[in-house]
Amino acid sequence: MKKSIWIIIGIVGGLVITASAFSAGAIVGNLLLPQPALSWFAESTQIVPSQGAEGTPATDPSANISIEELFIPFWETWEIIHDQYIDQPVDNTTLMRGAISGMLDSLGDQHTSYMDPDQYMQANIPMDGEYEGIGAWVDTTSEYLTIISPMPNSPAEEAGLIPGDQVIMIDGEDMTGIDGSLVIRKVLGPAGSKVVLTIRREGKPEPFDVTIIRKKIIVPSVDSKMLEENIGYVQIMTFGADTRSELRENLEGLLEQNPIGLIVDLRNNGGGYLQTAVEVGSEFIAEGVILYEDYGYDDGMEEFNANKGGLATEIPLVLLVNEGSASASEIVAGAIQDHQRGPLVGATTFGKGSVQNWIELRNNQGAVRVTIARWLTPDKRQIHETGLTPKFLVEFTEEDFLAELDPQLDKAIEVLLDIIE
Repeated sequence: MKKSIWIIIGIVGGLVITASAFSAGAIVGNLLLPQPALSWFAESTQIVPSQGAEGTPATDPSANISIEELFIPFWETWEIIHDQYIDQPVDNTTLMRGAISGMLDSLGDQHTSYMDPDQYMQANIPMDGEYEGIGAWVDTTSEYLTIISPMPNSPAEEAGLIPGDQVIMIDGEDMTGIDGSLVIRKVLGPAGSKVVLTIRREGKPEPFDVTIIRKKIIVPSVDSKMLEENIGYVQIMTFGADTRSELRENLEGLLEQNPIGLIVDLRNNGGGYLQTAVEVGSEFIAEGVILYEDYGYDDGMEEFNANKGGLATEIPLVLLVNEGSASASEIVAGAIQDHQRGPLVGATTFGKGSVQNWIELRNNQGAVRVTIARWLTPDKRQIHETGLTPKFLVEFTEEDFLAELDPQLDKAIEVLLDIIE
């Protein structure tokens, strides 16, 4: 497979809950990969074996057994169901789709799954018009829709949602077993309308309800200001199509004021485009690798290097991260950490380091979401499900938030001043 042509990246760890074009766990276009070497369950039972990278046979402990022989127990079970199951007739399409789901579930990867045609259609309905919702980055691949981080000044933040919150019910409807991409659509709604989310939160003995009034959400990207002690501060809130130009504009404005150093804030940044992550990292790293993508086979490693012409590759730097820093944010943070460009301050990051593609199945039979790669830091560290640990761990409590304190930013200023001295 030609990775540069076929792979449509999905680095983002979550979605913005707005009526925007953010769908299916990744910010991607409408393209889908060409159909892989699959075959449907057919009367002939001539099932084509799956192919590995570059057309090589997939590794299988039962590789010396023919596909027909391997599937004998499957077809025996199929016949038993049709002959003996009490409620007849059974729905063959339902059985087939259940078999696909079970096959993908057996891989033990929460990001690899099946979506039936109805679910797939709903997940791909264009979401045009104004962006209206609660304003949060979410993870759609967990058991329940999970908050990665609320967006600044959003209804989600005002309602007190925090990273790790799981949405187990919406307006009293149980969300167990419902695909996260569909759960999002139940959270969306017109500005001014109300939605009640039942939240399960670690450390709380019982779930609790949160009532949120939806509003129009403008997805922020970059903001900046000068702090005391002549320190420049840049907050990057997402990795969108315009983030690079916005970041450069903000950096130019700050650098004109001759700051002694920069604090770059990636807290609660749920991610975005892979290319944007490389571009953002290149503003702070002059040369070298920003990340690797590992496709899981020999020589299946793609290298992404820093672009030339970064505006802030020499100035002293400190990076702020937290539990809501995910995916593309972790790409930038991992590169800065490995290149020793500046220390990380805050809390361990979310830990989203895998890449998924939706692949549409033939004959309008839905789609499968498959993990196709994992990205690694320049030192080839894997952060999936572990995250990045800052050099300076600083807790940010609910009490700090209510008191409008920011001990993590305070520590970042202290660390930056120590570096400069």
